[in-house]
Amino acid sequence: MGALSSTAPEFSISLPRLCVSALSGGGGKTLLTLGLARAASAAGVAVKPFKKGPDYIDAAWLALAAGRPATNLDPFFLPPARLRALFVRAMAPLAGGGRDALGLVEGNRGLFDGLDVEGSCSTAELARVLACPILLSLDCTKMTRTAAALVQGMLNFEAGLRFCGVVLNQVGSARHESVLRHALETYTDLPVLGALPRLAKNPLPERHMGIACHGDALAEDAQRRLDELAALAREHLDLAEVLAAARAAPLLADADQTGDVEDSAGSGVEVLSGPVDHDRAPVELPAPRIGYVRDAALWFYYQENLEALSHAGAELVRLSLLDGANGDAPNPLDPWRNLDGLYLGGGFPEDCAPELSRSPRLPLLARLAERGLPIYAECGGFMLLAQGIEREGRLWPMSNVFPVTARFCARPQGLGYVQGTVRSENPFFPSGLVLRGHEFHYSHCRWEKDAPLCALELTRGKGMGHIDGAARDGLTRGRVWAAYTHIFAPAVPCWAPNFVAVARKFHRERDSMA
Repeated sequence: MGALSSTAPEFSISLPRLCVSALSGGGGKTLLTLGLARAASAAGVAVKPFKKGPDYIDAAWLALAAGRPATNLDPFFLPPARLRALFVRAMAPLAGGGRDALGLVEGNRGLFDGLDVEGSCSTAELARVLACPILLSLDCTKMTRTAAALVQGMLNFEAGLRFCGVVLNQVGSARHESVLRHALETYTDLPVLGALPRLAKNPLPERHMGIACHGDALAEDAQRRLDELAALAREHLDLAEVLAAARAAPLLADADQTGDVEDSAGSGVEVLSGPVDHDRAPVELPAPRIGYVRDAALWFYYQENLEALSHAGAELVRLSLLDGANGDAPNPLDPWRNLDGLYLGGGFPEDCAPELSRSPRLPLLARLAERGLPIYAECGGFMLLAQGIEREGRLWPMSNVFPVTARFCARPQGLGYVQGTVRSENPFFPSGLVLRGHEFHYSHCRWEKDAPLCALELTRGKGMGHIDGAARDGLTRGRVWAAYTHIFAPAVPCWAPNFVAVARKFHRERDSMA
């Protein structure tokens, strides 16, 4: 996907849409959204899932439930006009043609929770930008009449929001449901569109970074779990009314108040989005081959990032570092041959550390870096470029591109949004660029030598820790960038063109040496 226009287009297309939110994290949003997505899809509705905020795991489950890739929407990364443009572009293939469609947005945390007391970058802000009806998921554990007070407070807290209904969650019995419904009917005007029973346990597996990816279980098991959620939705939700509420969403062009939301992602931030000069090759040259690792160790990739690389002219090649790690024969048609660039996303390399340390591919990373191959590594990908991964007193050797050990801890070492300024030259970002991203990692850096100078000086976030008096991230060596920070390509429009440009340059160098 290329850079989105900063000017809001005139939308005149009808886009049925719904935002599922709650009073807090753990309020049942994910299970409700997954069940709704699966049930609506089974009923013939074309569901396009969206996830508010930076998230890979929930987004992966949403994609599996709906049968379509999930798109992330985040006011921290994009201003209102570009958020709407991204939403409409993602919905466009489903609109028209006489088929029912649904843009289904799962919020994060509580509806009004944002970066500050004003709620900047909250789910409420996103819903207002998209003029999106809000379906509240209300955890009713050990409460009855108080549920009405909570809902009434949500309705009155901020102006300009469209609430379409509430789904009662964790309902203990038929009597409990009856009392809750009566209280809400008496004290609020918000219709109850469903009542989900109390569940003995979370139907989805959990792990240290949230709900586990469906890749952690057999695909069959993941599908079974989603089918169970769909059955719950069909039995306990008024699906017809939920879909009717989504269809009642206004045309975005008619949503006057969406233009009044300030650009909370851009205030006071100078963005240098121009590309770094790499002696760009003529357009007619073959597309550079950029590999990306997607396996059990690494699978955190925004679809928009991969699309941005393709749009910039790259041929994407899917790779695995675990191919041949257990003594099995590696792929005879070696996709690692003739690469012009390598993208190492995030994931859970610590869970695969023994297999990775045996992988015949791992030493290749150091050789490729030495040859000047452009390598862009985020979080888990950075850990593969370290000297090793240390977990529970055991050190697993990695590729040793950088003299650092990634030491795994019991608690998060970095969590949330990141902002910093690029302070040194590198192939991917111009010096002076204010970069926004996010981090979520349980490891921290232990330097084997003096800590090197990192390219990114942070004003928000932890990164690789404090070096020379400032929080820093972004190790660089030749054409290698390795950081804990994840980026979202639509918010950093120079990243993909720069990556492809330096990959083209490497391609020319490789050809000249052939």
